[in-house]
Amino acid sequence: MRGDLTDVEWKIIEGLLPSEQGRSARPAKSNRLFLNGMLYVLRAGCPWRDMHERYGKWNLVYVRFPRWAAQGVWDVLLETLLDLGLTDDWQHRVDSAIIRAYS
Repeated sequence: MRGDLTDVEWKIIEGLLPSEQGRSARPAKSNRLFLNGMLYVLRAGCPWRDMHERYGKWNLVYVRFPRWAAQGVWDVLLETLLDLGLTDDWQHRVDSAIIRAYS
């Protein structure tokens, strides 16, 4: 699907995601599918319940998203992409088109 991770992108990211083995969850092989589902929700700006069914059950992806946040996975991913020069430091960017200024 348009917007899903390419094989090259996945090779960079896959080793940075935690293994889900040993949890009462889907095995680690679905991390790519779960991440693509998360990126779909963020890109489309839709509620989790409206995530495309191709990525699996929305609630399973939804539960993994904050778990990864608590484990620091998103910080590690961003830091790695920055170190590799594959993204800019978007944390400090603000689009004035979406922020209403009050005086």
